Amino acid sequence: MSQSYSPQGFRVLPNGVKHLIIINVIVYLASVVFRSSLGIDLDQWLALYYPACDHFRPWQYLTYMFMHGSIEHIFFNMFALWMFGYILENLWGTQRFLLYYLLCGIGAGVVHTIFVGISSAPVLAAINAYAANPSPDALVQLYSSHFDGIINPQWVTQITNAWRGGEVADYGYQTTQALMQVYNDAIIGVPTVGASGSVYGILLAFGMMFPNERIYLYFLMPIKAKWFVIGYAAIELFTGVIGTNDGIAHFAHLGGMLVGLILILLWRKKNVN
Repeated sequence: MSQSYSPQGFRVLPNGVKHLIIINVIVYLASVVFRSSLGIDLDQWLALYYPACDHFRPWQYLTYMFMHGSIEHIFFNMFALWMFGYILENLWGTQRFLLYYLLCGIGAGVVHTIFVGISSAPVLAAINAYAANPSPDALVQLYSSHFDGIINPQWVTQITNAWRGGEVADYGYQTTQALMQVYNDAIIGVPTVGASGSVYGILLAFGMMFPNERIYLYFLMPIKAKWFVIGYAAIELFTGVIGTNDGIAHFAHLGGMLVGLILILLWRKKNVN
């Protein structure tokens, strides 16, 4: 059952959305100033790291959603937060809206952590298998299976040629250490930032509350909210599964939508309006 709304009586910038935008902007500006002026990278404390990383702290499941990587990143997230969020806050009230926003963001971080753990486990297993029986051919196979596009292929060529030429006897140990460093830095050590998980949860909620409302794709093409949400979810699932290495946490977006779906279904079951 869909709900309808009228813009009359609605606050265009209610307190919840307003304060979220203010906090996000302040944190972004602080991160830029700290990095450029003081040489302090707030990502090491506030971005979300995989629990096996040295930089991981439990509070990062909350703080990461207020961090952003660029002005474009924060602009589009905050624009979407306002565009869909102010309607939901007027409908639900500020307290419930903020609870939904934060839980979607935390849930997105948890789902992303689970995905990183699942996707990185075969890489770690392959490195351990290689370490037990290293060889030039095994290094080439390991590179093509798990590190193509992550490490420089010229490094692999240089190492294997020298190895086959008998220049150094302990290349197995050296390459294992190098691969573990890449694994720690580039596979499980990449920080996650942004409010996208919460924003995708808000997008899902809008589609469920107002499934037949028209959204203008690229401000030109009208599409019903329900199809807009389904389309975005399908794109995120597809790009997440195929692994595009585009630096976007697609499963975090899906995690935000999943948590949002669970919350809305629970509220409907309890007849929470």
